[in-house]
Amino acid sequence: MKEKQEKKGLLGHRACCCIHIAGMLEWGKTWVSNVAGEIAAVLALAMWVTSSYRIRRKMFEVFFYTHQLYILYIVFYVLHVGAAYFCMVLPGIFLFVIDRYMRFLQSQRRARLDSARLLPCGSVELTFSKSPGLYYNPTSILFLNVPSISKLQWHPFTITSSCNMDQDKLSVAVKRLGNWSQNLCQEISSSVDRLEVSVEGPYGPNSSHFLRHELLVLVSGGSGITPFISIIREIMFESTKPNYQVPRVLLVCAFKNSADLAMLDLLLPINDTPANISQVQLQIEAYITREEEQPIADNQKLLQTIWFKPNQLDSPICAGLGQNNWLWLGAIIASSFIMFLLILGIVTRYYIYPIDHNTEEIYHFSYFVLWDMFLLCACIFLASSAVFLFRKKENTIEGKQIQNLEVPTPTPSPGSCFRNADRELESLPHRSLVQATKVHFCARPDLKRILFDCKASDVGVLACGPRKMRHEVAKICSSGMADNLHFESISFNW
Repeated sequence: MKEKQEKKGLLGHRACCCIHIAGMLEWGKTWVSNVAGEIAAVLALAMWVTSSYRIRRKMFEVFFYTHQLYILYIVFYVLHVGAAYFCMVLPGIFLFVIDRYMRFLQSQRRARLDSARLLPCGSVELTFSKSPGLYYNPTSILFLNVPSISKLQWHPFTITSSCNMDQDKLSVAVKRLGNWSQNLCQEISSSVDRLEVSVEGPYGPNSSHFLRHELLVLVSGGSGITPFISIIREIMFESTKPNYQVPRVLLVCAFKNSADLAMLDLLLPINDTPANISQVQLQIEAYITREEEQPIADNQKLLQTIWFKPNQLDSPICAGLGQNNWLWLGAIIASSFIMFLLILGIVTRYYIYPIDHNTEEIYHFSYFVLWDMFLLCACIFLASSAVFLFRKKENTIEGKQIQNLEVPTPTPSPGSCFRNADRELESLPHRSLVQATKVHFCARPDLKRILFDCKASDVGVLACGPRKMRHEVAKICSSGMADNLHFESISFNW
């Protein structure tokens, strides 16, 4: 008798397990789908695992391509939670789809790459043509895509130019580190007349808040100097305004090798715009941590400029919606959302309602969600494409005007080792930059002494570079030993 009860209990346990397994594989017609939730969980797990530090830094392609699964994740997540919960996250998804589609439309145009400055340290500054109506603030970033290297990879780089000083030019700095940047430098150094580049952006802060300080201390390590180049160029421009007070600038930069000192040459624009660096109270303290003195061989390396031939298919970088970008973006958001509500109401009233209420057939629960997602994307695509194409005509006319006003490509200078090189470092007439720079070999900056010695009532401290350096600067500013220090961090870590 006891054995029969145990067998019945075992059979009941097995039947219960089978019911749970069947429930896990169920895609209900009248309720949410469990299978969709499991698929979304697997996709989220894959993206989470590839987000680890080692995979991001060592196997970027695995990290990048795996995270393109976010589209499938959103679809299966919404199928799992249903239409009611989809409405709770609808505002975020709605704005994200608009932003992503506008970035896609902008990236379809090839940017006009004018020149590239090759530095002895291996870094390169790319200079593009831009529309004078495109405005951005210092420390902004620009996403670049080079189809000849990878059609899918987009990489963000810091903008080194100032939109006020260089009204028709935009520059970004690229340091030669990973495979993508190495391939880019090889493409530029090879015998190419032009290089196809697509861009997205620029993206950055809404204001130039650093101009309000009396003294500005910029602490950088390695390539962390790049956002400060745009800040200093902006201060150069502001110094030309009458009766306008600009902050004094102390740039503390640390490099591993003396060849990296060539990054300081990016403070001077490549075009013929006056640098006006002599009007800025600029002091540069450069520290070389791994060399006791400057090697003689490095003194012979020259900064070289390569000019690319213009192409009619390329266009200057401009805002996706031209001038009054925010006004047109608001029109897209409002019109697409109103269109979505109207079409959804029509489909619900004249298609879904008759099936769900006037017949014995029950309308599939997942189809509600699929209709919501389809109509949302369709309305966004229609509204965004219409406004983008309407504004594209004005951007095209403006781009042709810029092309007609451009000066001819400079002729190559004698003795240059690069084709179409413009000028070498020794020929630059701006001696004030050299006079303002003091180089310390085999030393690290004493940040505590430097910051506490700042004599000003309002000192803005910006740090960009390794995490340890940024934390050290933050600790000094927050110690309470100096009330005039106001800290801000700029990080490249991801």
